[in-house]
Amino acid sequence: MAAPVKVLVVDDSLTMRALLSGALERIPGVTVVGSANGADEARAMREQLCPDVMTLDVEMPGISGLEYLAEMMEKRPMPVIMFSTRTDAGAEASIEALRLGAIDCFPKPKVAVAAEFDKILSKLGKRIKAAKGAPVKSTGGTKATVAAPPLDWNGRILAIGGEAAATQAMFDLFGSFPANCPPTVVVQHLGQGLAGTMIDALGAAIAPRIVLAEDGMAVEQGTIYLAPPGDHHVVVDAWPNGTLRMLPRDPVAGERPSISILFASIAKAAGAEAIGLLLGADGEDGDAGVRALQAGGSYCIVPAEVRSEGFVLSRRIAAQAVPADQLARSILKLVSK
Repeated sequence: MAAPVKVLVVDDSLTMRALLSGALERIPGVTVVGSANGADEARAMREQLCPDVMTLDVEMPGISGLEYLAEMMEKRPMPVIMFSTRTDAGAEASIEALRLGAIDCFPKPKVAVAAEFDKILSKLGKRIKAAKGAPVKSTGGTKATVAAPPLDWNGRILAIGGEAAATQAMFDLFGSFPANCPPTVVVQHLGQGLAGTMIDALGAAIAPRIVLAEDGMAVEQGTIYLAPPGDHHVVVDAWPNGTLRMLPRDPVAGERPSISILFASIAKAAGAEAIGLLLGADGEDGDAGVRALQAGGSYCIVPAEVRSEGFVLSRRIAAQAVPADQLARSILKLVSK
């Protein structure tokens, strides 16, 4: 039997610490080893208790959760799940936490009662279990990304899928893209209200244009389309000269929009002219899409089985390793003449 995931809860509110700890203890395979009222106490408890995962409040007096997260990710990274308020400022803090390397960011319940935590318990448990042992990138000494020279595009389309934990990788990847990047459609499992903030943050940091995907949009070079969370899946209806379509269908593997549906659509529309990139999804969504890409003769890039080894690029039976720091270069090579 696998050892339980050890969690350290960090929040300046005694009530929130008690409620979150109680909720986490109800998740099979998870045990709360301690709770801290702020960064100073958390540092000492981390040394003493050796947790696998930390939950961290974004808004804390003194050293804020974001400041403590940045400190950890620079000096001694570990898997962290953040909690933030349901406000515009909270959304900005959530995206910044994900950019720094947090695994996910959950909204704090509007009312501090156990029933509110029950609403997120299933997803929270899944994230915590996936976070244990996940590779966490240190930000210490990280060089700023530089946009590549203009692209001599060969006509291929790129689709990307990932969880909230893929935020840091997307900033790195898109920061390396030139302004005339390949047409790129993204399904990322962000929480409600975060897609617009993600677009604002990326738009200020990268050379290409990035927009919220809408039904009927032409899929064009130089633009990244981020699918909004909610009631629709997003597909590409044809290639070349493709258009985005929103489909009001049931969730797939609990997700809507679905990575698998996006991948299957580009495999069908573009075949060998399609590239699908899966950025560390931790659920079932994406698996069927990867199989569709492989069956359609499309290029497929997925995390290596040994996470520290980066990615595997495959097309039909041919496959090659792609180190994480060579991901942008490898993709730009695939979309260049």
